[in-house]
Amino acid sequence: MQHHEEAQEQPADILDPEQEALLADSVGVALLVILQTLSPAERLAFVLHDMFDLPFAEIAPIVGRSENSAAQLAARARRRVRGKHPDPATALVEQRRVVEAFLTAARDGDFDALLAVLHRDVVLHVDATLAGRPVTVRGARTVAGGAYRFAHRAVFAEPALVDGAVGIVVATNGRLSTVLRFRVAAGKITEVDIHADPDRLRRFELAMLG
Repeated sequence: MQHHEEAQEQPADILDPEQEALLADSVGVALLVILQTLSPAERLAFVLHDMFDLPFAEIAPIVGRSENSAAQLAARARRRVRGKHPDPATALVEQRRVVEAFLTAARDGDFDALLAVLHRDVVLHVDATLAGRPVTVRGARTVAGGAYRFAHRAVFAEPALVDGAVGIVVATNGRLSTVLRFRVAAGKITEVDIHADPDRLRRFELAMLG
């Protein structure tokens, strides 16, 4: 009987499979953002050595540096990554939760759910490509109304990392047409920037979120 009770006992800090999956997903996104803050050479040296165990003698010609310089690149990147250790409770994870809630509400045409994720003084900026001239809209109800009308296009929208922050990309017929950037504070969206200018779209660093 005592053996059975011990078998049933679990340490309090063990996560169930669903929690583990959420934690791994959050850490993965945070690490991806951190890697994007590194220079291309630092990122390559760090990933190839620390994640794929490639020796610096083989990394050196890939990054166009000497073996010693490649080791220094990886060491510098390692210090930066460790200095910004991804934490599932970081603002990035909270931002993803809020942005995905916004996208779900827009897809569903749920006006009340849109209001729930927007700060009452939210500011929306739309570039001239979409509006004919730059437009600024203020207030949760006005912004929610615009997002509500966006529902028919939201089916083509997906969350993505936009310059290292969580945003939304819209692709129609397989071509990127619009990028939405967000500022989030205290669990609410305080600012939205909508870009459709082709030159601006080409300059964004984008990575799709799984």
